[in-house]
Amino acid sequence: MTDKNVYEGGCSCRKVRYRLNTDPLIVHACHCRQCQRVTGSAFVMNALIEKTEVELVSGEVANYHFADTIHTAFFCPECATYVWSEYKSGRFDDCWFIRVGTLDEPDRVPPGVHIFMESKQPWVIIPEGVPKFERFYRISDVWKQPSIDRMGPNWSPPIRT
Repeated sequence: MTDKNVYEGGCSCRKVRYRLNTDPLIVHACHCRQCQRVTGSAFVMNALIEKTEVELVSGEVANYHFADTIHTAFFCPECATYVWSEYKSGRFDDCWFIRVGTLDEPDRVPPGVHIFMESKQPWVIIPEGVPKFERFYRISDVWKQPSIDRMGPNWSPPIRT
């Protein structure tokens, strides 16, 4: 039986395996054009979590930095499955954005917010009651207080991007 606060995942060829040792801070469904392009899909699901809470259990990851962006993707060098991303902006530098689809049980982490709705594909239907924003959002309007507290006393959440 899986511990309710532990999540395991990995790449398609199973050479890269990782463990999240706590619940994600929040899960984004991002509908921006870059996420659509790199996934070949309508959006990407990212579980934000502190880097210190991610344990690489086996394998190694390679990375690719997207030119003229703050985005670096980390992936299995064997099968090229993206397992997480990093966005160096000064806001979430201590977090990984875990690709929810690489979790063994992705249904355990539904989206807490939909972002960049301005470029959402028109045929994607967002469930009622899930927060959604044309671009980004104010952290205090969406995140639960325990997640804000986990970021530490010196963390200053972004207002908007």
